[in-house]
Amino acid sequence: MIPAAFDYEVADSAAHALSLLAEHGEDAKLLAGGHSLLPLMKLRLAAPALLVDIGRLAELSYVRDEGEHLAIGALTRHRDLETSAVLAEHCPVLSHVAGQVGDPQVRHRGTIGGSIAHGDPASDLPAAVLALGGTMVLVGPDGERTVPAGEFHHGFLETALALDELLVEIRVPKMAGSRYSFQKFNRRAQDWAIVGVVAVRNGTTGVALVNMGSVPLRAAGVEEALAGGADVATAAARADEGTEPPTDLNGSAEYRRHLAKVLVRRALEEVGA
Repeated sequence: MIPAAFDYEVADSAAHALSLLAEHGEDAKLLAGGHSLLPLMKLRLAAPALLVDIGRLAELSYVRDEGEHLAIGALTRHRDLETSAVLAEHCPVLSHVAGQVGDPQVRHRGTIGGSIAHGDPASDLPAAVLALGGTMVLVGPDGERTVPAGEFHHGFLETALALDELLVEIRVPKMAGSRYSFQKFNRRAQDWAIVGVVAVRNGTTGVALVNMGSVPLRAAGVEEALAGGADVATAAARADEGTEPPTDLNGSAEYRRHLAKVLVRRALEEVGA
């Protein structure tokens, strides 16, 4: 499988990348780790005229303690999240989830920003950021704006990012001392999740679902039940409320609904909800 012909340019700064996006519009695509975009190009499902390589922008690779929250550069690789001392202290769930993404090769190349900006509901990290109540920081020609994680994904492979914008940072609250669980059901360790669940308990319990709709979803029925004092079994029975799981070679929609309830129950038992 060979992609269509394209031009290639290496951005030497975020500003340079933004200028190229502004110049070429929908004909340009950003390239970070490339694990999502390149397969689409090989299948001719994406055919950008220009690839803008931002993978070398060290300015967008960091994990910082900003006082009330943690700031994570969009080009921080999964392996760096997995081994970050700052995350281990203040938000260990994100380190744990990053360590379950793909295989070592993927984790050493893939970036958190690429995973989130791609908009695939089967990705693990977008659901983790959603469960945490995180925020995306976008930069474009009109300056910087922030978008809550719950408003960032609009549909399958569709996000709040405009054609001339760049995701530069992800902000998550500090969760030191919180309890968390990541339940991921797949056929092989490196596969996408057939269904996944991220639960974080820090006073209240946030629950997000992987691959249960066209976007990462909060398990709103579960959270509502817990807030009302329901037990784990009763809350988990509402795991599939408001979801539209796909049917594919890995399982039917009904199978995924059953999995969601089982995995949510396991996650809630682990966090002590």
